[in-house]
Amino acid sequence: MTSIADSSVIIQTSSHSVPSTPSWFGEVVLIIEHLRKQGILTKLSERMRFRRRRFGHYEVIDFLAVLFGYAISGECTLEAFYERLQPFAVPFMALFERDRLPARSTLSRFLMALTEAPVEALRCLFLDDLLSRPLSKEGQTGGLVDREGAAWMVFDIDGTREAARQRALPQTEALPPVFRRLDEICAPGYTGRKRGEIVRTRTVISQAHTSQWLGSFGNRGNGLYRVELRQALWAIGRYLAAHQLSQEHALLRFDGQYGTGAVLADLAGFSFVMRGKDYTVLDHPLVQARLHLPPDQLQHRPESLLVRSLYDCPDVPVGPEGVHCRVVVATHPAGKKKSRVGVTREGIVYELFFTRLPQQGFTASDVVEVYLHRGAFESALADEDVEQDPDRWCSQSSSGQECWQIVAQWVWNLRLELGHQLHPDPVRTTEFAPALPPVHKEATDSPSPSQGYAPAAVALPWKASRFSGQDFALQPDGTLRCPAGQSLVAHERRREADGSLRVVYAASILSCRPCPLRQQCQWQGNATKKPRQVSVLLHPLAVGSQPILWRDWSRRRHRRACMQLLRGQRVEVQTAPSLPTAPDRPALLLSRAQRAHYRLDWSERLVRNARASPSGQVTVRLFGVPEGFATSLGLATA
Repeated sequence: MTSIADSSVIIQTSSHSVPSTPSWFGEVVLIIEHLRKQGILTKLSERMRFRRRRFGHYEVIDFLAVLFGYAISGECTLEAFYERLQPFAVPFMALFERDRLPARSTLSRFLMALTEAPVEALRCLFLDDLLSRPLSKEGQTGGLVDREGAAWMVFDIDGTREAARQRALPQTEALPPVFRRLDEICAPGYTGRKRGEIVRTRTVISQAHTSQWLGSFGNRGNGLYRVELRQALWAIGRYLAAHQLSQEHALLRFDGQYGTGAVLADLAGFSFVMRGKDYTVLDHPLVQARLHLPPDQLQHRPESLLVRSLYDCPDVPVGPEGVHCRVVVATHPAGKKKSRVGVTREGIVYELFFTRLPQQGFTASDVVEVYLHRGAFESALADEDVEQDPDRWCSQSSSGQECWQIVAQWVWNLRLELGHQLHPDPVRTTEFAPALPPVHKEATDSPSPSQGYAPAAVALPWKASRFSGQDFALQPDGTLRCPAGQSLVAHERRREADGSLRVVYAASILSCRPCPLRQQCQWQGNATKKPRQVSVLLHPLAVGSQPILWRDWSRRRHRRACMQLLRGQRVEVQTAPSLPTAPDRPALLLSRAQRAHYRLDWSERLVRNARASPSGQVTVRLFGVPEGFATSLGLATA
């Protein structure tokens, strides 16, 4: 021992090594004890079975213990995790009732050899655990309440990718072929990636009101987004069945990757809102005719000076499949730079939004706002990357990487659940969109009603035995076509007392005077003093007057309450010496099956690395744990 004396400070050193407990060890203890109380560790041992090769005495639960600890720790690499864990390997594995910690190379071989069947069993257990307990003890549920008072459960589906850099290597006949370790799980992604980068894309599903993950499905390169979408719908269907909700009131939010008619055909029975990328919809006659009429609404964003003009088309076929849905077209003038979203035609940027939300509950502006609100999902992905980063490379095999990503999402959900036990806050309600004012109270000079317009209606019959307004068809170019084939052009717009907008179309006098059908068209028959005029009426849309409400819980508050509970607290770990074994142990009797080297059954395999009874007692003392929280986990309090 060395002592350095000072007038006010005494510094002492020792050659004896005493490793400090990792800051995350206390959280590992809490989460694993919670899993033990729920019976998850037993289910993992019984249901996730895998025919192993070259794993020694280890079983699947041993490797899952490492992955759970790795996800909770937040260490950047497995190497760093093993370095911090090594002095505490015995108490760490004792939490799982296991004996020895698998080496890093053994874990790598396990993940490399893992097949799809045990991964799917793990995925089912992950979803079963999520659905077995409500997030709030009060039984409260979040949701989106539309203007008619109907409740919707919102789910976000999107893709996230992780890139890997590869060196450029020469390829000649004198050199052996290049072997890339990540070729099985990665492939070149979208054009524009950096040189040498390959990617793996996974589709993730989030419950927007609780911020819980429902699943993760990954594939090489850009992924198989339609295959992954079907798997996501299966997970959402199970969630809805567990909460006794119907598909009709489940709202799915997608990005532009899914905005095609082929994807819409896969979403039968679900409501959705997504950004469309099939811009051939703009050429449809119904859409073209609507674009030549006044916009339904003008949308202003508080963080931008951009003003969008919104056109609501309630029933438009999309794609070669002809799937009918509601289409909202948003337009704004093009800027100096090329717009990254939408298509530009004649100085106007057009954006498409596909949805099945009813017009009675959501205006066109509401539809766009609901879609843009999915930006909160992007921040959830960012938080995930910072805390545990499930996109980091943990294995060079597809199944091994999927196993790691499921465990990472499981830890996220467990932190949310335990955070709610620490801070059982009630569901919060936000006014997503204010209530609509009555039509008669709006200003007469308002460019459009706050609720939008119903489909355009031509004026009522005009005179007996004369052509009525129904005989004048609205054309895609914004004109009316009369029975004689002549065009009527809009020349006047005026607001009516009931809030309707009247658009007056008139023909040319040069076309009406020589027309052979003027006897059936003009008021006074052959006398043609004025050209024929026809009115098109845009009545205010019948929409509920209630405000749109968004009900959810705080995502970061509860999750970080669990993470930060013990990070700054002291953790004491004591391991008692092992009990001495009897010197005169009887000889081990072998069965005929063991003598013949038959395969061990599942229970015999599991026992090989089980913690033996003579092993020393492990005592972990946690400080700073609230008594009520410790009691709920079944932990003893001092």
